[in-house]
Formats: sequence, structure tokens, C-alpha cells
Amino acid sequence: MKDTIRMTMARALVGYLGVQKTIVEGREDSLFAGIFAIFGHGNVAGLGQALAGAREQLPTLRAHNEQAMAHAAIAFAKASNRRRMMACTTSIGPGATNLVTAAALAHVNRLPVLLLPGDAFANRRPDPVLQQIEDFGDPNVTANDCLRPVSRYWDRITRPEQLLSSLPAAMRVLTDPAECGPVTLALPQDVQAEAYDYPVDFFSPRVHRWRRPGPDRDELRIAADLLAGAKQPLIIAGGGVHYSLACEALLRFAHKHAIPVAETQAGKGALPWNHPMAAGAIGVTGGTAANQLAARADVVLAVGSRLSDFTTASRSLFQHPEVALIGLNVAAFDAGKHGSAALVCDAERGLDMLSTQLGDYRSPAVWQDSLSRGMEQWNQVVDRVTAAPDEERTTGDPDNTVARELPSDAQVLGAVNRRAGPSSIVVCAAGGLPGELHKLWRTPRPGGYHLEYGYSCMGYEIAGGMGVKMARPDSEVYVLVGDGSYLMLNSEIATSVMLGHKLIIVILDNRGFGCINRLQRECGGESFNNLFEHVATGEHGVTRIDFAAHAAALGARSEKVSALSQLDAALQRARASDRTYAIVIDTDPLPEPYEGGAWWDVPVAEVSPRRQVNEARKAYEKAIIKQRIR
Repeated sequence: MKDTIRMTMARALVGYLGVQKTIVEGREDSLFAGIFAIFGHGNVAGLGQALAGAREQLPTLRAHNEQAMAHAAIAFAKASNRRRMMACTTSIGPGATNLVTAAALAHVNRLPVLLLPGDAFANRRPDPVLQQIEDFGDPNVTANDCLRPVSRYWDRITRPEQLLSSLPAAMRVLTDPAECGPVTLALPQDVQAEAYDYPVDFFSPRVHRWRRPGPDRDELRIAADLLAGAKQPLIIAGGGVHYSLACEALLRFAHKHAIPVAETQAGKGALPWNHPMAAGAIGVTGGTAANQLAARADVVLAVGSRLSDFTTASRSLFQHPEVALIGLNVAAFDAGKHGSAALVCDAERGLDMLSTQLGDYRSPAVWQDSLSRGMEQWNQVVDRVTAAPDEERTTGDPDNTVARELPSDAQVLGAVNRRAGPSSIVVCAAGGLPGELHKLWRTPRPGGYHLEYGYSCMGYEIAGGMGVKMARPDSEVYVLVGDGSYLMLNSEIATSVMLGHKLIIVILDNRGFGCINRLQRECGGESFNNLFEHVATGEHGVTRIDFAAHAAALGARSEKVSALSQLDAALQRARASDRTYAIVIDTDPLPEPYEGGAWWDVPVAEVSPRRQVNEARKAYEKAIIKQRIR
């Protein structure tokens, strides 16, 4: 009979998590860096007590918002290339449902996070308890069932011994390169306190190693044959290149075979921006060089990419009549998208084996010249649109003859990019900034560009920046955030100060949702309900928000600069600061980012009394003809 130890389910859970190990850069480390916790009804007495007794083994961190703390945990995992992760625990009601957005974000981006929301009583004696959601026809349904569709693995622990099977299953999903995503274990509060005689060996340390599956022989041969016959090949580097730690393998592959590499949002930084084979950003938010190559490519090798609509310009980007796609992906679900020839394997292993199969193949010199010319022209564009103006001109505003011309987002990010050192990391998520960053930000190394654009979640930026800083404490982390995202979720400024995780936050205030206002106008609509000047208001109108004062109230050092020429000095002060530092700058919401880019399928009204909408509809009907549907 095995030796056992009697403990509560909550203690067993904490003890198990604390002995899970991983390998990072050849060294053994804890798989879970800690657990974010906001205690309340449903987790304070059970899991909370267990965590209090395990502070050294599994550090507990206090946050200010459940969605934000989950964002921080997800960003930590992304910045750790999924080799380390964190858990989050909440109460049974609003705390649990606040996790849904973050879980969806992790699900879309294939990132691991362990969610441990409290739950209603399994014994149902006190039903309905405080915060319990009641389903009139199914008493098994609780608020945590909202997390089912956005979890890769979901379970409700209704008996303490269920941990013996559920926890290993959860670890398998969290550490599997293909299945990786959010895991939810709903924890009824009475079961957390129940005891069981757990086998002692259940708490033996276990090291989780990254699986690197090799390719199928026939799939490898088909992919190699396609590439060997290519006259205009192109590689698309997705996030899987980073998660597989395959950036060096990709660099070797691209250099040996002289194949241009375009990058998705998640893949950006796989190659240094100035590498001879780097074609820059691709797709809707891409640069001209990459998109022109994509339109002409006869074979496209997508490595670790979901091939989302932003990457493929809603399936309109690849225009060669006989283009062939190869999906090199550890997940079969992604490898076969868009009619691709699937090559299901680890990115690093797959690239090395594919390179061996290709032998001495190199793309034709004329194709390499197309890349060189395209990048030379595109780099000139980047230099121009991100450059500081020679002088800050005044506008012709009759009400303010000395009003300064507001900078564009591109000019602001250019100033930050020039000031940031090679070891710095930029963090952003939603709105117009990701589009500008994708095509204009120059990233010299893997890991220097951290964008959440799979779910494009406003509010991720500051919390995500804190998670990145936790994973990369020696790097300066720059968070670029618009005023709209800032207003949605800013509470973790206080957490970053409290925990000592310094961020440099640049807040671009364009007084509304400038990105969506531009999209609205591109679709023929009038500006409506996006910029503050176009929204319904009460008698006092729109409040002019003092973001610098607000950030200071949360504990950060802060300042507002009135012109782009003042930003560089402010960034120097921010770097010298001993705590989170916020810089606010007003920007122009109207300039269209015409440079680069590609079409995006946003349906326009088929009929309208508005002339601009009808014109936009005609353009839309011409564009959809280019879509490849398969």
C-alpha cells in the first residue's frame, strides 16, 4: 500500500503546483512562477489558507482586477516562450466571470494560464449562496461554465480525489506545444476544505520537457518538393517560431536557401529587422516590401502561424495563380489551413530537416534582388514617417494661433524606438498602434516585440507589460497605450509599483477611439460615437482627462509633454526613474496610415442613402474578387 498524507484538497492543489518543474535555458526551474490571487467568497478560506502556508514554494501576488491579473499571467507566459507560467484564483461570482475575456485571449493566442475560480457548494446545502448564478433547469451550471468555451481544458473538482486525475491532465494541456492554452479548474468552496489521503508520490517533483515532434516522412517530401521547384518562395514567421525557440533555425534556413522572411504580429522579431532576408511585416498591418513579395510568391511556407485574416489580408494577399502553401505547424489544426500542404512538426526540428531535404537549393538571384530593392524602398518610408519633424509648425486654428501641430502615432513610436535600447521590449495590444508598430517598429532581437493581436484586447497593455517585466526583469519594458485602452484597464499601474516591476508607459491621447473612427470613415460612414467630439454628452460635455495626474494617483511618476520635441528628454527621465513612469502626449487621431498595409474584409452596407457608403461598397465588391476561398 502506498504511503499517504492527509490534507485538504486546497493544500494538495497548492502542493502539487509547487513541485512542477521545467527546463529554461538548460536549467531546471519552477514551472509556476506564482499565483495571482484576489480573495473573496469562495476562495479565501480554502485556497487562500493553503497559499498562505506555501509562500516560499508558490508565491502569491495580489492584484487589483481579475481580468488584469490574468492578462499579466498570460503575458508572463508569452514572454517566457510558454516555458513558465502562472495561475490565477478568484471568488465565485464577478471575480470568476472577469476571467472570461483573459481566457479567450489566451485561447486565441495559444498561451498557457491556469485559472482557479472558486465555485458554489458541491453539496448544495446552502444553495443559493452569495454570487451564485442559478440555471432554472440545470443546478450543475454556475458562473464558471462561462469559461468552458474559452478553455482548452475545463473541469469542476467536486471531490478532493479528482485532483489525482485532473491535475496531470491540466499539466499535459498547459505544457503541450499543440494543445497549449488556458486551463480552468472550478473549485467548489466546500470541496476546497475537504480532506483526503493523497499518495505521497503525487507530490514528487516532475520536470516538464518541451516535446519536439518530427515531421511525417511523406509530408516532409511533399514540402521539400514544392520548395525545391519554387522560383519565388516566401516564408511567413508566426508566433510558433518563438515558442519553439526556433529563431536561430529560421535564420539558418533563410540564409542558406536565400528565402525572404515576412513576419506576423506574433512572429515579429524572429529575424533582426535589418537581416538580409528580412522582408518585414506582412498583411493588413504589413509593409509594402513583404506584401508585394506575398502577392508574387509561388510557394509560401508558413511556420508556426494561424494564418489569420490580418496575415493573409482576408485571403486576398497571395495572387500568384498557382501559389502553393505549406503549413509547418506543431498543431495539425493550423497546419492544414487555406488548403496548405500540412507539415505537422516542431518548428525548429521541421526547419532543420526540411533544410537537409532541400540540399543546396537557393531562390533565384532575381527574387533576392526583389527583396533587396523592396526593403531599401520600405526602409526609406519608415525613416520618413517615423522621423521627428524639422520644426514643430503651428496650425491655422483661428481660435489658437500658437497651437502646435499634433504628432502622429508613427512619429511618437519612432521617437520611442530610437530611445529604446537593443535589450528593451515594447508592449501593445489593440487600436491603431499595433498596425503602426507591426510595420514601423524596428526589432533587433527575438523577444523585443510583445504584441497581443490575436484577440486584439483593449486593456491588455499595462497588465501585460507588468507580466513581461516579471519574466524579463533586466529589460526596460515600454508600454505604448492609447487613451481608450488606458481608460478600460489601468489598475495594474498600482500593482506594478507595489511589486516593484517598473514600466515606462507612453500614453497617446487622441481623445477617443481614433482607429475605429478611421475604419468607420473608410467604410463610408460619418464620424460617430468614437472620438469624444462626436459622442452624445450631458450638459457638462466631455471631461478633459488628466492622465498624468491619474497615473500619479496610482503611484507612478508621471508627466505630460506638450510637443514631440520634449518626448526624448522625458524618456530619459523615465529610464532613470526607480519606479513605473507614465508619459502623456497628445496625438492627431485623423491621419490615415497609408504607408504599407493591405485590404481587410469589413463588409460595407449593400445599399445606403449615403453616397460615401455606396462608393465604399463598390470598392468592397472589387476587393472581394481577389479572395482565395479554400
